[in-house]
Amino acid sequence: MKVYNKLVRDKIPEIISADGEKPKIRILADDEYQKELLKKIIEEAKEVEAAGGDKNELIKELGDVQEVVEALIKSFSLDKSEIEKLQAKRKATRGGFDKKIFLEYTE
Repeated sequence: MKVYNKLVRDKIPEIISADGEKPKIRILADDEYQKELLKKIIEEAKEVEAAGGDKNELIKELGDVQEVVEALIKSFSLDKSEIEKLQAKRKATRGGFDKKIFLEYTE
């Protein structure tokens, strides 16, 4: 037995069954689902970091991050255009990451 205790993509139980194993699943309540999505974005971000410079792996992991972001937007009933407006505003006022600035310390 291997314990996962985490949110997985919708077809994962089918894939596990096709591999001859028996998945034990449950459907989350909305509040549990939101908590698990918030955990999932961290898990996926760590996988992006672990991908390092491997472009194929990076593409795959960034796709996973985007999938979780989309699920978060839907689950929390957020307005995607509002997010994009705020993103643009923050970029205008605080900048992006184009200049590759690394803050070491302040005095």
